[in-house]
Amino acid sequence: MEPITPSELSERLAGGEELSLLDVREMEELSIAKLDGALHIPMGDIPARIGELDPAKPVVCICHHGVRSASVAGFLEAQDFERVYNLTGGIDGWAIEVDPAIARY
Repeated sequence: MEPITPSELSERLAGGEELSLLDVREMEELSIAKLDGALHIPMGDIPARIGELDPAKPVVCICHHGVRSASVAGFLEAQDFERVYNLTGGIDGWAIEVDPAIARY
């Protein structure tokens, strides 16, 4: 698992890089703040829904501050996903560094 900062992720997305964004937060959290284009699979549902992800495509795991997503990223690596990133600071870091229009909670 590699860390990726919100600024790095923003630059890579702006450059057209194809990254799977995986939001592992709970549904109630999505109603407060979310990244467009992210696939939402709550952390507890990952094992049952892992087939929705492509192990050959880079996956960026996202949560509120980066703790839950780090756990999911480690799990995905153990399942032979080739390139897994953890968004440092989570959606909160994204709101601070990249898009202040996203609500913080």
